Amino acid sequence: MAKNYKVGDVVAGRVTGIQPYGAFVSLDENTQGLVHISEITYGYVKEVSEFLTIGQEVEVKILEVDDGAGKISLSIRELQEKPSAPKKEDKPRKTLQDRVDEHDDEGFNTLKEKLADWIKQSIRY
Repeated sequence: MAKNYKVGDVVAGRVTGIQPYGAFVSLDENTQGLVHISEITYGYVKEVSEFLTIGQEVEVKILEVDDGAGKISLSIRELQEKPSAPKKEDKPRKTLQDRVDEHDDEGFNTLKEKLADWIKQSIRY
């Protein structure tokens, strides 16, 4: 590694390769890092090429530097605003018994109606 990169640094780079597991980004003439598929954006990424192209300029955050192996882990997602979580309804949650009690008679009306017919049919025989 020509330049000394530190965890947390935000640097500009150029996408040099795309693989099913992520994208390689050149940080300088001698240093390249990997943006793993999970660090491209929030949400599910099926194809890296749907988000990045070779030659594209990107800004990345350095997540990990392994000087011994000469590897740098990068993230684009860390520089994006985290999407807000969907709001849950403000209604208090009902217990299972309350939900059962609400619909208690729904499944039995048809049986109640058919019972009279069944009794008539059984008397005929």
